[in-house]
Amino acid sequence: MEERVRILVVDDLAEPREAIEAALGRRYEIRTASSGPAALELFGAEPFDLVLSDYNMRPMNGIELLEQVKRLNPDVPFIIFTGKGDGVRTAVEAMMKGAYTYLEKDPAILETLELMVERALQFRSLVSENKELKNELLNKWDFVGGAPKLMEVRKFIEAVVGSRATVLITGETGTGKELAARWIHYNSPRRPGPFIKINCATLPEGLVESELFGYEKGAFTGAIKSRAGKFEAASGGTILLDEIGEMPMPAQAKLLRVIQEREVEKVGGDNPVQIDVRILAASNRNLEEEIKNGRFREDLFYRLNVFHVQLPPLRERKEDIIKLAHHFVGKYNEEDGLRVEGFDEGCEKMLLAYDWPGNIRELENTIQRAVILTRTGKIMPKTLTFLEGGKAPGPGGQGGAGFEAGMTIADAEKELIIKTLEYCAQNKTKAADMLGISIRTLRNKLNEYNMGVQDDGDEG
Repeated sequence: MEERVRILVVDDLAEPREAIEAALGRRYEIRTASSGPAALELFGAEPFDLVLSDYNMRPMNGIELLEQVKRLNPDVPFIIFTGKGDGVRTAVEAMMKGAYTYLEKDPAILETLELMVERALQFRSLVSENKELKNELLNKWDFVGGAPKLMEVRKFIEAVVGSRATVLITGETGTGKELAARWIHYNSPRRPGPFIKINCATLPEGLVESELFGYEKGAFTGAIKSRAGKFEAASGGTILLDEIGEMPMPAQAKLLRVIQEREVEKVGGDNPVQIDVRILAASNRNLEEEIKNGRFREDLFYRLNVFHVQLPPLRERKEDIIKLAHHFVGKYNEEDGLRVEGFDEGCEKMLLAYDWPGNIRELENTIQRAVILTRTGKIMPKTLTFLEGGKAPGPGGQGGAGFEAGMTIADAEKELIIKTLEYCAQNKTKAADMLGISIRTLRNKLNEYNMGVQDDGDEG
């Protein structure tokens, strides 16, 4: 049986208390109190969904009671009744102190009271739902695992989330750089604002500036109207520049100015646009080596590297592998409506013995595949046979297929690319991540081996 909504009615006069109880008692559970202190005693002892209170009471008036109730539970809506002699100022003060609304106390109040109660309860439901969604979002982007290296990273991140300083997140492919960036955003004061991710490797080289900074109408052929760039769209929130090492040098110079001046200049525009954006950058490359090789600006590196988060590879936090594996089992059970109960004996040894060159992303893909194949019961060792001997999984679940002694390096590389693309269902972004190269490098390799480049939209 569904629990009834509980309403606390407070008035120092018996007649209005009884009238409200009679009007609302058919639909709601009503408790009454004859003074502010008595109401607080009830409120502290029992849960209530709504408070209805007169203003003109002694020794505690309605606004004083409102303040005390909001200290105990700020989410409970409070409706205050004012008399004709209480004035508009009293009503405005009540609203400023957190009252949901006010009603003037007169014989016709019962005609509108029930509607106001319905609206206040709907408002409370929305507030509660919004809070649950926010908590779910924060938990969604939490770190899984408790390895010392990971906890060091988390402790460091917790110390910097409240600032607006730039953060550079580095680590091998699949270590969770985007996850860490989202965790920073959703645990920061900027979480109500947008989180926008840009993959710098997938931006067409000639359109980097217009995508990032926007453009004005007529700036180039096809610019039929002005458009805001990603930085402007992220204003008030956070922008993640993923694979920052792939950004072309001219765009790096423009980005440096954006960080310094906190403004963008649209392509074809004359007036700078002020922005309020927290900038995060991520890379699986060694940017200091890129600087030495002339592929990355040193001044930009120092601007981005105010705080540096280095994510450890999975092989350096093996104590988390089993925790993560069980986490992914639960995730894909829920997503696909399956009933996999965990791992049979021997599976965990196989998971621990493998080096996971693709890190968390590879582990998640592996567990997803195992859950789908198993569907119910426990995951068996035969489902994870590709992990034996440290082989990487091929499209059929076996490692090493197609490689023979005497093959040239070029042939082996081509075969590896083919197998990885097959395994990733031709998703080039995922394949590049698994291969540990940028999407641009993969495109170049595909052209080099005459394998063609199809714009299939999987890089977005």
